Amino acid sequence: MQTSLKFLLGAAALSVAGLAPLAVHAQFEKIEDAVKYRQSAFSLMGTHFSHVGDVVKGKRPYDQKTVAKDLAVVQMLSHLPFGAFPAKSDIKGSKAKPVIWKEQKKFQNAAKTSQEAIDKLVVANQSGDLGVLKTAFGTAGKSCKACHDDFRRK
Repeated sequence: MQTSLKFLLGAAALSVAGLAPLAVHAQFEKIEDAVKYRQSAFSLMGTHFSHVGDVVKGKRPYDQKTVAKDLAVVQMLSHLPFGAFPAKSDIKGSKAKPVIWKEQKKFQNAAKTSQEAIDKLVVANQSGDLGVLKTAFGTAGKSCKACHDDFRRK
């Protein structure tokens, strides 16, 4: 019975996670809400990504299950903020560069590249090999940095 319950809970979680990207296409009542939404998603993503970074840097011990939990959060969140850049949301308090709205295709490609690197990072952790994880973390980090360099104010 307990195994069935775990399976059902896991299936429900996957279903909700599968719907998460659709949620970001919802209209925001106020532009400020879109900015807060994307900033919150990026903040949480950064927190969990840095937990893995601490493992890669040797500041925390490598525990595959703990890293998997952090990466699951990063992976899910990586799909949320990019739909929260509606027109005119380059407002005071936003770190978004105006180029986002001028070069939407480039911005969306950068988001996709980052998401793909994060997916590969999840797979790398499944190997249980810290060296493989470090390599994939470096690639994912570079994809995040490239997006920051091109689309985020300092």
